[in-house]
Amino acid sequence: MKAQKNTIANNLADGLEWLRKAIDQRIATTLSNKPTTFEWDTQALPIPIINGHLPNLYEYILLMLALAPQVKSDFFDNILKPHFPDGHNFPAFGGVRGKNHRGILPTGETAQFILAGNDVGQRLAVQQLFSPAHWFAKESILHLEELPPGEPLMSGRLLLDPEWLERMTSGQLSTPRFSTQFPAELLTTHLTWKDLVLPGKTLEQVAELRIWMDHHATIQATWDLQRHLKPGYRALFYGPPGTGKTLTATLLGQAAQRLVFRIDLSMVVSKYIGETEKNLASLFDKAANKDWILFFDEADALFGKRTEVRDARDKYANQETAFLLQRVEAFPGLVILASNLRKNIDEAFARRFQSIVYFPFPDAQQRLTLWNKILPAEVPRSAEVDLERLATAYELSGSNIVNIAQYVGLQMLAQGTQQLELPLVLEGIRREYAKEEKLL
Repeated sequence: MKAQKNTIANNLADGLEWLRKAIDQRIATTLSNKPTTFEWDTQALPIPIINGHLPNLYEYILLMLALAPQVKSDFFDNILKPHFPDGHNFPAFGGVRGKNHRGILPTGETAQFILAGNDVGQRLAVQQLFSPAHWFAKESILHLEELPPGEPLMSGRLLLDPEWLERMTSGQLSTPRFSTQFPAELLTTHLTWKDLVLPGKTLEQVAELRIWMDHHATIQATWDLQRHLKPGYRALFYGPPGTGKTLTATLLGQAAQRLVFRIDLSMVVSKYIGETEKNLASLFDKAANKDWILFFDEADALFGKRTEVRDARDKYANQETAFLLQRVEAFPGLVILASNLRKNIDEAFARRFQSIVYFPFPDAQQRLTLWNKILPAEVPRSAEVDLERLATAYELSGSNIVNIAQYVGLQMLAQGTQQLELPLVLEGIRREYAKEEKLL
C-alpha cells in the first residue's frame, strides 16, 4: 500500500510539473505576439487509466487542471506571478477565486487558453470535451460548474467528481458516508442464505434476481437484447414487516459482491416544491456507474399511488412520482422497492417491475425453524420451553423472535439465571405483541 501511494504521489508530482511547464510555455507564447508553433512535450507522461479509458493528451490536461488546486493551492498563482509581477489581470487565462480557497481555481476558459490559445476552431473543440456525449460526463468524472443565465458556459469551474479525486490521489475509493447529500445507509450482515427462512416460491423468485445479476450483461450482448430492454432491473418486495425483505436485499448484494444501500426516504422527500426531485437526482447521480443495489424501504412514501389533482401540491407530488419513475427506469443496476402492501404502490410502477416477490408471514413450521435458528441451542432451558408449541401458538415474524431472544438473554444475564424459563419467554412475546397492539 505504501509503495502504491508513493507511486501515485510521484506520478502526480511529475504530471503537475509537466503541466506547469506547458502552461508557462503557453503564456510566454501568447505574450510574445509571435506566430510561434506551439508543441507539447509528452515524453514519459504518466497518464493513468480512468474507468477503463486511456485519456488522450487534452483529456489528461483537463484532469490535471482540475486536480492541481486540490494538491497545491497556489499552483496557478505561482505560474502567473513571474509573468505579471505587478499583479496585472490576465482575462485570457480564465480562472476564479473560491469562497474559501484563496488561490486560482481553473475554469473551462483556463482549459481553452492552455489547450487552444487564440485558435477559435481549437477552442470550440475543447468545448466538446464537456458535452454530454463525452465519457467525462457520461461516467460523472469531470464537468463544468453550472452558472447563472447569461454567464459564458466556459467560465464555470472545472469540477472533478470527489470519488475520482480520491481515486487519483489515493488509489482507492471509500464507501460513501451517510449524509444529507447521500441519504443512504450501507447494508451489511453476518447472516447467510442458510439463516433466511422463506417459502419455496419466494426463494425461487429471489433466485431469479441472482440469475439476472450474474448473467444480464451476457444475455444483452449475446442475444442483442439491449435494444429492447431497459438497462437495469426493478423488483418489488412486499409483505408484513419483519419477514425478511431487508435481509434478502442484503444477501443479494453479498452474493453478487455488490454494495447495497438502503435509501432513507425521510431525508429525500421534502415539503418544498422541487426539492424532492433535486434530492433524488443527487442520489441517482451518485449511484450512476457504480453497480450498486438500491433498496427503497417503506417505498410507499415515494412510489405510492398518484392522486387526483386538486391543488398545486397534488400536481407537484405527481410530478415527483413521474420523475422518480424516470430515474428508476434509467438506473442500470438493481432497484428493490419494499412495501408492506402491494396495493399501496402506484400501478404505473407495478407494470414496470420485472419481478414482484411476496414475503408472507411465516407459518408454524417456518416459525419453528426461526426459533431453532435464533434461540441458541447451548442456552439451557427448562422442559416447559417447548419451541414447537411456541411456534404453533404465537404468530411471530423473524424480527419478533430476534427481539425476544435478545430480551430473554439480557434478562438472564441481569438476573444471573442459568436456565431459560417459560415465563420469561412469554414476557418477551407479550412485549412484541404490545408493540403491534395485539393481546397475548
